[in-house]
Amino acid sequence: MLIKLLIELVIGGLCGYAANRLMKSKSDNILHNVILGLIGGLVGGLIGNLLGLGGGWLSGIVLSIGGACLVVWAYRKFLK
Repeated sequence: MLIKLLIELVIGGLCGYAANRLMKSKSDNILHNVILGLIGGLVGGLIGNLLGLGGGWLSGIVLSIGGACLVVWAYRKFLK
């Protein structure tokens, strides 16, 4: 259980990092990247389930990065 949580945090951090690079964000904070990746994973998974996409780990990563990009966009648009 602990190993799975650590793996999810690492994947979330990588997805958040990828979203930061795609969105040309200025933040290099690792905690920020992990939070963005985890929230993006939730958003991407929700959108994937609504559209009937997903099922594999690769599609999960793509949806997580897309969701994290959406979260970065929304953060920039509405909170700043």
